[in-house]
Parts: sequence; structure tokens; C-alpha cells
Amino acid sequence: MGVPVKKPFSTENITTLISKATEITGDLHFSGVLEVEGKIRGNIYADDDSSAEVRIRECGLVQGEIKVPSVIINGLVEGDVHSTQHLELAAKARVIGNVYYHLIEMVMGSEVNGSLCHRSASELKPAQIGRNKPQILANDDELDVVEEVREDTAQEN
Repeated sequence: MGVPVKKPFSTENITTLISKATEITGDLHFSGVLEVEGKIRGNIYADDDSSAEVRIRECGLVQGEIKVPSVIINGLVEGDVHSTQHLELAAKARVIGNVYYHLIEMVMGSEVNGSLCHRSASELKPAQIGRNKPQILANDDELDVVEEVREDTAQEN
């Protein structure tokens, strides 16, 4: 009889719960499974983890964008939803925004107030999910204004 060997810790089967009484303001980055029964006022991003899943429960509310490989919605989402693998809209799902999906399952009673946009797996690769944020591009006039504001601020200090 030897000493038992400990297995390395894995976050694959870990579930994070945002309970009914919880409200989060700000972006949320996670891996594993995220269950939302409360309110999130911000974007939800999965870490570069192809098995990540978010579940918005019947009483859950998300005011922001969701970018997660697998998404199950049975509550209210006010923002765009991006799913690279599987998207399920349950009977009480309400999405106010565009839905970008590879595979979708909609149950009678679910509602989307926006566009349904099919994407191939190559168009929605995991590198586009996670922490990659869109870059804001400005024209030359806007950049000049930013430089002037920086110069004015520097002179005041």
C-alpha cells in the first residue's frame, strides 16, 4: 500500500453560479461553466477554452455581449450573442440583439429581436471569442483632436 497519488486540479467541470440576489457590473471572463440566475451588466467572455458554456436561467439577465462557445439561454439577454459551437434558446429565452451561431436550437416560445446570423466554424474560431477586444479605429481628424486634448491636459498639470 503506497501513498495515493493526487490528480492535477482541473477547472473543466467547475461551475460558477451568479445567484438571483447577485448583480455584477463589469465584464466577466471565465472558463468552465457559468450559470446566471442574477444580473450581469457587462460583457461575458469565455477564456480560450473550447468547452466553456454559459447558461442564462429563467430569472437571469445579461445586459451586454456574450462571446462563449456554448450558450443556453432561458432568460433575458440585451446584447449580441456569439456562439462558436452550440446555441440553445429555451422556451422563455428573450434576446434583444443579434445572434451569431454555428449550430442553433430554438424551442417554441423563444424570442429573438435582432438578426440570426449563421457563421461557419472557421469564421467563429475560438481566438475570436475570449479576451480579444475589437479595436477602435479613428480617422486623422479624430486623432488630431485626441492629441490636442492630451496636450491641453499636460499643460494644465
